[in-house]
Amino acid sequence: MTNPDRMEPAPYAVRISQSAGRLHPEPPHPYRSDFQRDRDRIIHSRRFRRLEYKTQVFVNGTADHYRTRLTHTFEMTAVSRTLARALGANEDLAGCISLAHDIGHSPFGHVGEEALNDLMKDHGGFDHNLQSVRWVEVLERRYPNIDGLNLTWEVRAGLRKHQAHLPDEMLDGRPIGPYQQIEAQIADIADIADDITYQAHDVDDGLDAGLLSENQLAELGLWRLAQEQVERQFGRLNPGDRRLLTVRGLLNVQVEDILDESRTRIAAEVMEAPERMVAFSPEMELLQDETRSFLFKNMYFHPEVADENRASARMMSRLFLFLRRTSRYDGEPGQGADSAGWHSPVGLRLRVGHDRPLCIGTIYRIRSGCAKGRRIRIGWPVWSPSGRSQHDP
Repeated sequence: MTNPDRMEPAPYAVRISQSAGRLHPEPPHPYRSDFQRDRDRIIHSRRFRRLEYKTQVFVNGTADHYRTRLTHTFEMTAVSRTLARALGANEDLAGCISLAHDIGHSPFGHVGEEALNDLMKDHGGFDHNLQSVRWVEVLERRYPNIDGLNLTWEVRAGLRKHQAHLPDEMLDGRPIGPYQQIEAQIADIADIADDITYQAHDVDDGLDAGLLSENQLAELGLWRLAQEQVERQFGRLNPGDRRLLTVRGLLNVQVEDILDESRTRIAAEVMEAPERMVAFSPEMELLQDETRSFLFKNMYFHPEVADENRASARMMSRLFLFLRRTSRYDGEPGQGADSAGWHSPVGLRLRVGHDRPLCIGTIYRIRSGCAKGRRIRIGWPVWSPSGRSQHDP
């Protein structure tokens, strides 16, 4: 077993001394590396704080202990850092990419994203991955005369994981593909840390909510694999302890699999390799596909979950259309407004560009207040759940 106190960066790890730097150069910090500064910039941003009210599975406020998009992000980041450290990669960089990976996510989960995509169909649609890039590069403004957070090239490239596979894709004149640095592969929301995390914690929340049962989960190979590992380690347990440890085991068996598989693939020139370096084994991919299909059928599309998210998305759509119809340009101090768009006090910003979607970042408290029949003051008119505006008294 490797001693974690003696682990050295592997040859393929991104070193801060070799970073491509920032689009707008800055002097070094006396005691924080550039990736550590990126981490703090993300955590201290408004967009990151808004994740607290964004849905993972259950609409925020359903219960105190269900995951939100924010807690999911923290759990995913912990998995990313574990994988990076075990593989000798740069865990600060992997953590940064994970922290920002969902910062552009729509309200109300994927149902909300579908609603926004439909609202924006005449303007290129809506993609939360691209929106995450826009938030950190354009919309979140924290420094004089600079749009965005001015993050390092490596973090910005890592957030473009879906563009990395495009031929000759570049960022600031540097190629970002066909495969990205190993830290970005670890944090890749499509395949690695995100899947590991949500397949464990969504099962946990589903069991707590009574939407899933252990008898149902026993049909899944991944659940049985985790349960067998728990039984080998702890023997007979009472049902409550067995359930808790099996949920934790879902994380363990996936992490162990990806470490074993990745160590057989990793080469020094990660970005020029003929295949992904960080990957699950074919056997684990089959188990994950089975679990993913099960969760969609029995949890994500369960009426208690889907109906609430759809109702919330409809409310959000009416608010979106109301603001688009009644808005004026009202740039928020220090928030980087431009003449191509507008920004409202509720944090909703719309922009129509040649190749960029109209963007929205609304907050759950508005929907919650409207659901209770209250009028919501958003700066100029007052909006009611019916979508009709009323002038301020």
